[in-house]
Amino acid sequence: MAASAVFACLLWIGGFMAAVTTAQAADMYVYPKGGQDKAQQDKDTYECHSWAVQQTGFDPTKPPSTGTQTQSSQGGEVVGGAAKGAALGAIGGAIAGDAGKGAAIGAGVGAAGGGIKKRSAQKEQEAQQQAAKQAYQNNLESYNRAKATCLEGRGYSVSY
Repeated sequence: MAASAVFACLLWIGGFMAAVTTAQAADMYVYPKGGQDKAQQDKDTYECHSWAVQQTGFDPTKPPSTGTQTQSSQGGEVVGGAAKGAALGAIGGAIAGDAGKGAAIGAGVGAAGGGIKKRSAQKEQEAQQQAAKQAYQNNLESYNRAKATCLEGRGYSVSY
């Protein structure tokens, strides 16, 4: 993937995660059953957030870790495969008496192998992204349950 495509993908994932966090936070309704005033509710909400983070090890106010992966330029696997194949084909062709023909055949075989490698890497990256989204959602749900438990323990009614 080109660097700009990777950047765009990371921006999309970041936007998706921010939207999920915002939607989840907006879907939690907290009602003070004990007549707590706004200042007390804000204090309790902050303390329950801190407690939920401590219990779950997850903080939805911090952006998810995207990790750093080095991506080759788009088509790099194909070009690299073609170059390697051409070199090997030229050697084999020279032995057989036609280095040019061997290089052409080797380039084609190498390009095909590079294309397969590229598609495989893309599928693996997509699977990792999907796993990261699912892990984030699971962590967010766990955090929300912990925060709700804390708020309910302090006399609030909580619903989603």
